[in-house]
Amino acid sequence: MQSASDRHEYPAHWEADVVLRDGGTARIRPITVDDADRLVSFYEQVSDESKYYRFFAPYPRLSAKDVHRFTHHDFVDRVGLAATVGGEFIATVRYDRIGPEGMPASAPADEAEVAFLVQDAHQGRGVASALLEHIGAVARERGIRRFAAEVLPANVKMIKVFTDAGYTQKRSFEDGVVRLEFDLEPTDRSLAVQYAREQRAESRSVQRLLTPGSVAVVGVGRSPGGVGRSVLGNIRDYGFTGRLYAVNKAFPDEQKELDGIPAHRSVRDIDGPVDLAVVAVPAEHVPEVVAECGAHGVQGLVVLSAGYAESGPEGRERQRELVRHARAYGMRIIGPNAFGIINTSPDVRLNASLAPETPRPGRIGLFSQSGAIGIALLSRLHRRGAGVTGVTGVSTFVSSGNRADVSGNDVLQYWYDDPDTDVVLMYLESIGNPRKFTRLARRTAAAKPLVVVQGAGTAPQGHAVRATRLPHATVSALLRQAGVIRVDTITELVDTGLLLARQPLPTGPKVAILGNSESLGLLTYDACVAEGLRPSTPLDLTTAAAPEDFHAALARALADDSYDAVIVTAIPAVGEGTAGDAALAEALRSAAEQVPGKPVLVVHVELGGLAEALSAATSTAPQAASGPPTIRADHPFRALDRLRATPAPAEPPAVETRERLIPAYPAAERAVRALADAVQYAQWRREASEPGKVPESIDAAIDEKRAAALIDGLLTRGQGLTLGSEETCELLGTYGIQVHRALPATTADAAVQAAATLGYPVALKATAPHLRHRADLGGVRLDLADEEQLRRAYAELTELFGTPDELRPVVQGMAPRGVDTVIRAVIDPAAGAVLSFGLAGAASQLLGDTAHRLIPVTDREATTLVRSIRTAPLLFGWRGSTPVDTPALEELLLRVSRLVDDHPEVVAVTLEPVVVAPRGLSVLGASVRLAPPPARDDLGPRTLPAY
Repeated sequence: MQSASDRHEYPAHWEADVVLRDGGTARIRPITVDDADRLVSFYEQVSDESKYYRFFAPYPRLSAKDVHRFTHHDFVDRVGLAATVGGEFIATVRYDRIGPEGMPASAPADEAEVAFLVQDAHQGRGVASALLEHIGAVARERGIRRFAAEVLPANVKMIKVFTDAGYTQKRSFEDGVVRLEFDLEPTDRSLAVQYAREQRAESRSVQRLLTPGSVAVVGVGRSPGGVGRSVLGNIRDYGFTGRLYAVNKAFPDEQKELDGIPAHRSVRDIDGPVDLAVVAVPAEHVPEVVAECGAHGVQGLVVLSAGYAESGPEGRERQRELVRHARAYGMRIIGPNAFGIINTSPDVRLNASLAPETPRPGRIGLFSQSGAIGIALLSRLHRRGAGVTGVTGVSTFVSSGNRADVSGNDVLQYWYDDPDTDVVLMYLESIGNPRKFTRLARRTAAAKPLVVVQGAGTAPQGHAVRATRLPHATVSALLRQAGVIRVDTITELVDTGLLLARQPLPTGPKVAILGNSESLGLLTYDACVAEGLRPSTPLDLTTAAAPEDFHAALARALADDSYDAVIVTAIPAVGEGTAGDAALAEALRSAAEQVPGKPVLVVHVELGGLAEALSAATSTAPQAASGPPTIRADHPFRALDRLRATPAPAEPPAVETRERLIPAYPAAERAVRALADAVQYAQWRREASEPGKVPESIDAAIDEKRAAALIDGLLTRGQGLTLGSEETCELLGTYGIQVHRALPATTADAAVQAAATLGYPVALKATAPHLRHRADLGGVRLDLADEEQLRRAYAELTELFGTPDELRPVVQGMAPRGVDTVIRAVIDPAAGAVLSFGLAGAASQLLGDTAHRLIPVTDREATTLVRSIRTAPLLFGWRGSTPVDTPALEELLLRVSRLVDDHPEVVAVTLEPVVVAPRGLSVLGASVRLAPPPARDDLGPRTLPAY
C-alpha cells in the first residue's frame, strides 16, 4: 500500500519487455512497496566494488530506512524502475526531482538526479542503457527535462552509459566526483544511438535462435512419425554440428538414447547447456516445458505446437501467457504454430523444420508467416536449384507462425548485417508495426534487396495486428517508397529473388533482346514495353544459330553502352539434345563473364536441358541428386508428396559460390517482370544514396509557434474537432498555405454582396456534402461576370437542388485555369503520417490513381510524388497543353508535410481542389481535423510488443 504522500496510481503503462545487448530479454517495471525482499536479495548479490561506486563509500547492506526509501515512490517526483529476469531484480534505476540548489523539489522544477545499480553478473549486457531510455521517457512524461548524475571517475562503465546515450550534455569535475548533466529531449544522435542498439540487440536475439550450440527437441515420440520425431530426424540428417537431445517425459527411466541421440525425460535432466528448445507437445503441456527450459537456462524456443490464437479467444489468451512466461526467463519465441527454422551455414547446418525437402545452401534469406507458403517457397527454390534455373538456395529460413514474439522486423535486423545473406525474401500475411517495418526496410534495402509478398485483406486470426485505416494499396505504395520490391505472388517472389541473387543490378531500363526465335523475341519486346522498360528491336539469330553465334551476339550486346541488360531467348533446335544444351549454356556463360557488370536473363521454351546446363556451377556447387525423389513414409507431411524431395546428403552440403549464374525463365513475362523489379530497385538505390532535404526557402512563411498556440486553443473545445472555414484558413496560413476566400451566400442578395466584396468574375458553388467537389452534377457555376448572371445562376441552383439551407452555397473569386488536383494528409495509428496526391475527380476517386509518401517528405520525394501518378502527363503538357507550375505544387506538398510533422495534433488535412495553373496555384477548398495524436512508440524507449 502506497503512503499518503504517494499521489499517483501504479503506472502500469511503464512496464515493458526489452531485448538486451546479448539477445536475452528482461522486463522493466516500476518498483513498489511489495519489492522490499527482492531489493534486499538483489543488493546482497552486488559486489562491494559496485556498491562503493553507487554510494561513494563502503555500504555492505541496506538499512530498513534505505529499503523504505527505495521502494516507496510517488511516481512523479520520486521514481524507481527495476529490470527483472525470472521475477528477480538484476538492475535498478531511480530519479529524484531536485530544485536549483540540488534539494528535493516538486514541479515545476524540471531537473532530477539519476542513479543506477546493476548486478555484476549482468553488467555488460546493456541493462543500464535500456534502463536509461525508459527512466528518461518516464521523466519526460512527468515534466522533467534534464538529468544530473554524479559518478566516481573510476566508474568508467557508468560514465560511458551516459556519454554514449547521445543526449546534449555538460560535464564537470568537482570534489573528486564527475558531474554529468544532460537534456532529455531526443536528438538525432540519441535516436541514432537508440536505433543502433536496437539493431544489435534484436539481431543478436535472432542469431542465438539460428546458431545454437545445442538443441533439445521436446515432444519426441517413442515410435516413428509425429512432428517431434520428424524434426529430430531432420536435424540429425542435415548434419547439425552441435549437440542434439531428444526429450519426452514418457521415456522410460532406463532409456538413454533414441536413434542414436541422447534421450531424457526432461530438459532439466540434460547435463550441460541447451541453447534452443524445439517444442512439439500439445498446447496444454507447453507451460510446463517453458518452465523447465527457463529453469535450465535455455536461450530460446521454437514452438511448433498449435492451439493458440489461431483457434479463438481461449487460444489467444493461452498465447499471451506463453509469451509472458517465456519472457520472464529471458527467452524469445518463434511461433507458436510455427513451421520451424533452417540455417544452412556449414558451421551450423540446422534444419529444425518440417520441410519435406532438404534445403539447398545459398545466399537467400527466407521468411514466411505461413507454414504452407513456407513449404511452397522452399520447394520452389529446391526445384529450381536442382536444375531449372541454377543452384541458388537459402542461407536461413524462418517460419514465424503466429509471430507472437519474433517477427519479420526482428529477422530483418539479423539479415541487415548477416554476411551470409545477399537477398531477403519475405511472405507477410500481416505487418504488426508498419512504422518500424518501413524504417528497417529502408535501411536493409539500402544494403541488399528486400522482396516482399504481402497478403491482402484481414490478418490471420493468430496475428496481433494494429488497426490501420489505410487501404492495402496505400500500404504497398509506402513499402515501395522504403525500397521494398513489392510483388504479388510467390512465383514472382522466387523469380525476382533468383535474379537479384545471381546477377548485378542494371544501371538503367535499356534492354537488348537476342535469340533464335523471332516470335519469342517479339513477345519479350512487348512485355518490356508493358513493364516500362526500353527494349531494342529484337535481334533474330534464326533457328540455325549455333552456340558460337549466341556467344558473339551476347558479347557484342554486353559491350554496347546502349544497353543496361540483355535478355536471351532460346527455343530447342531440332535433333539437338543434352550436348547442344550444354554447349549453348557454356557459350552464354563465357560471354557473360567478359562483361560482368550487366545482368543477363534467359527465356527458354521447353528447353530443360539448357536451364540445367545454365545452372551447372563449378565443382564446389551441389549437383542434382540422382534417383527418384522420396519423402520418408513416416513424415507428417506425407500427404504433400506431390512436392518433390531429395534424400539428405551423406556429406555436409556444399555452399553456393559467388560465381555468376544466369537465371532462366519459362515465360517472357516472368523474366521481364523480374528485370523490371530490378531496374526500379536499382533506381531507388541510386536515389537513396543521395537523400533529399526540406528546402530552407519554405521556412520564411512558417510560424510554428503561432500554429501551436492556435492548435492548443482549439483543442480546448473538444478531443476531435473539424475546423470551420475561418479557423482552417488561419491555421493553414501560419504555414504559408493561402486558401482562396469563399463567402457564404444564404440568399441571392447575400451572394451579390459577397461578389461585390470579392470582385467579379466569381464562382457560385454548392458545398453540401453530396454536391461538394461534384461539378459533374451541376452544383458549380463558373465565370459569373456580373450581378445578373449571378442571380440567374443562384435561381438555377436552388430550383435544381433545393433550398439554400440544403445547398449551403458560397461565392468565391475565380482562380486562374489549370489542372485540378487534390492533396491529403492523415495520421494512421499504425503506419504514421501519410501524404497523398492525385488529380481531382474520377482519376483518384474511380481509378484510384493516387500516390503516397510517408511524412516528413523531402524535396526529392515531393518531386517523385507528383510524377508517380499515371495521369501525371496532364501536368506536363500532354497533347500540346500548357505545362503547369509543378514547382509550386511541390512546395505546397512540402508545406502540408511540415504542418503535420510539426504538429501531430493535425490528424487530417484535405486540400481540394488545388488548381495548378501555368504560373502559381490556387487552393479552393480545405478542411482540417484536430485530435490528440496517436501514441508513437517509435520515438519512445525500446520495447517488445506488449502481452
